[in-house]
Order: sequence, then C-alpha cells, then structure tokens
Amino acid sequence: MSDTMNIEDYLAQGGIMTAPGNVPPRYRGELLRLMSSFVDSELAASAGFANAINFAPGIKERIAASRITLEKADHAERVLRVMGDFGTDMARYQASHDWSARVPREADLGAARRPGDMRLSVFHYPITGWTDAVVMNVLQGLATGVQMTELTRVSYGPLAEVFREIAPREARHAELGLEGLAQIAATEEGRAEARAAVAYWRPRVAAGFGLTQSDRYDTLARFGLRHSPNAALLSRWEALASEHLAAFGL
Repeated sequence: MSDTMNIEDYLAQGGIMTAPGNVPPRYRGELLRLMSSFVDSELAASAGFANAINFAPGIKERIAASRITLEKADHAERVLRVMGDFGTDMARYQASHDWSARVPREADLGAARRPGDMRLSVFHYPITGWTDAVVMNVLQGLATGVQMTELTRVSYGPLAEVFREIAPREARHAELGLEGLAQIAATEEGRAEARAAVAYWRPRVAAGFGLTQSDRYDTLARFGLRHSPNAALLSRWEALASEHLAAFGL
C-alpha cells in the first residue's frame, strides 16, 4: 500500500510512468479504459468512412475519404500496440466487434456505451450521404482536436508519445472536412443540406464529451490521465464549431 500511495503521489505531482510493470492496478485499469475508448472509436470511424468513400462526388473527395479511412485504422493499431504491452491479445481485440455496425438513424444513445464496446456513442450512428459524412467529419474532427490536448499529455509516456505522433494527422482530417464543407456551402442547396446534417450530428458529437459533472474526473486528474474537466473541453469545442460553421453561413 505504501508503494502504491507513493506512486499515486508521484502521478498527482505530474510524474510520468514509462513501463507497464510499475503502474498501480487502478491506474492500469483507467489507462486501459482510455486506450480502449480511443481504439474502438478509431476502428469504428474508419469503418464508417470506408462506407462513405462511394458517396464522394469526385476523385479528390474519394482520396480524402480513403486517407481518413486508412489513417484512422493506423492510429487504432498504434495505440493497440501499447495495449499489447499490458497483455492485450491484439488479434482477438481487433475481431471483437463488427466495427461497421450502426444503430438506426433515429436512435438517441446519449453518451451511453455498448457492453464491451468502448467507442464514443457518435460512432454508432450511420452516415447517409456525402454532405452528412463531411459535416460529421468536421464536427467530430474538431472534437478530436480538443480531446487531443488531453491525450498528448497523459502520464503514461509511451502512450503520450503515440498520441503526439497521431495528433497532426487527426488535425489534417478536420482540415479535409472543412475543405469539403466549403465546397458544399458554396450553394444554397448545399447549405440547406449541411444545416440539416449539423442539426443531426452536433448534439451527438457533444455527447462524446461525457457528463459535465464526472465523478471519475478527480481520480483521472490525480493519475495525470486528465487535465481539463469535461465541461471545459465541451465549451472549447462549442466555440470552435460555432466559429467554423458561422464562416460557412451555417
């Protein structure tokens, strides 16, 4: 107990862990939960954008959707390798779910997770067309950018390094979405479609930030796995989303 408490004090003061063997059990559990959420979300996102490739109106757009599909899967693999250091069976994990499975469009999951499936709830909803895919990518891409400010600072050093490598490519995914949205919003018909997609996706992306008052936040903060509460991250994303949407008349 004394050794465990010393480690927790070390983490609370900004310490960095570097290997699986010296992490306390509760920290290990929370770290694996964090990684599972990211891996599951990236695999589900990749599967969703794979289906969206054929919605693309041109070759440039197909390339963008294909790039996102590929890189999301690559990001999942990179974090899954870190999970493998903790004993996760990587091959079994990858096959544990149908990552392309989606709920009915009209479903309302809130922030709920499915048993054993740690993807953010937004990745349970289906994409129905190109405008829908672009709007979803913009809103979730901006959310991922905000969340990356947390992930790149996690107290498990090998994972933080992976997230720092991933972050610029995730930012580029959002930029590709904004480029696509600019083309869509160039016409009144496109803006009307985009507004409908924003109305659908915005609350679902917002749900991914979790409860504004999280009982687990204090524990995660002590472990150096979180630095800003959910409400602060949500507020930051809301401001970014509003700024970008207003620029397109949305």
